[in-house]
Amino acid sequence: MKPPKFLIPSTPFFSEMRKRINSHFIEVESKPTGGIRLYLKATIILSFFIGMYVHVVFFTSSYIFISLTECMLLGIATAAIGFNIMHDGAHGSFSKRAWINELAGLSLNVFGANVFMWKSKHNVIHHTFTNIEGVDDDIDAKPFLRLCDNQKKYQIHRFQHFYFWAVYAFLYMYWIFFTDYKKYFTGKVGEISIKKMIVLDHITFWGFKLAHIMLFVALPIYLVGFLPWFIGFMTYALCTGFIMSIVFQLAHTVEDAHFPMVDTATGMLEDEWALHQLKTTSNFATKNKMVSWLSGGLNFQIEHHLFPHISHIHYPAISKIVKQVCEEYDIRYNEYTGVRFAIVSHIVHLKQMGMR
Repeated sequence: MKPPKFLIPSTPFFSEMRKRINSHFIEVESKPTGGIRLYLKATIILSFFIGMYVHVVFFTSSYIFISLTECMLLGIATAAIGFNIMHDGAHGSFSKRAWINELAGLSLNVFGANVFMWKSKHNVIHHTFTNIEGVDDDIDAKPFLRLCDNQKKYQIHRFQHFYFWAVYAFLYMYWIFFTDYKKYFTGKVGEISIKKMIVLDHITFWGFKLAHIMLFVALPIYLVGFLPWFIGFMTYALCTGFIMSIVFQLAHTVEDAHFPMVDTATGMLEDEWALHQLKTTSNFATKNKMVSWLSGGLNFQIEHHLFPHISHIHYPAISKIVKQVCEEYDIRYNEYTGVRFAIVSHIVHLKQMGMR
């Protein structure tokens, strides 16, 4: 399958936005990467995760309520590492030093996934061809969910706005135990071929998969037994999966998000790349500092999609510039003021996709 093509920009909209944001970093005398603020944040999150892992595995409480609470907290910490450390690292925005970005990105491998596959799926395909059916793997939840009009509809989709919570919760396990391997053996993300892996990539893939099994399956079973491990791991994995899934879905599968169609005759899309990103993406709860802190700024999804090389710690500042330029060029800026409003919009979207 050939990737679709975008229109050539017809206005200086995006070039003007880039110019103003570059000027912003010059004025505040700051680099667009994370720096010491992000290093401190990463240290706090990693320390919490390690402490929680050690306690729940090696000093397991005899009270099941405490143990399950700790497993849920471990899931929250895992999602926070993915949002704040891995995500910026994989985009090269965690640090100005390439080796630190690589190390931050590798945190994903510790949790059973693979950063090589992630970069192909997320950085290259999702960030370029957002919400395009058959190309963007992030909107492919078939047959469980129907997320856009040009996906096949099944009778079960009439109820997807009720059961989507369970689907999202299982997506983390589906990712690390199935889809990663599917991409590895097929060499594709959906219908798009990924870059050929070198020997080190293969070693890293299998080495970290084995390490994950040892840390999150074999060792806990050895220390606490199969049934306690199973209950604890399911609690942890379901919590991780739901948090990671809902954050990404609230940014792209809501009522205001578009799902552009490719012209089959020309292979062209209807907009230039920057306009495409604005039409397919939405922000939520940007005034909520706790949501912004835990989600790694992914509630500023518009800024992230337009400027993925900029660390999330700068999104609140540059969002003002993005909004201003959008207003000047009369371009819609999709945003929900609170998480609850974004969730309601997501549920309404799912209901609409299940009914029509």
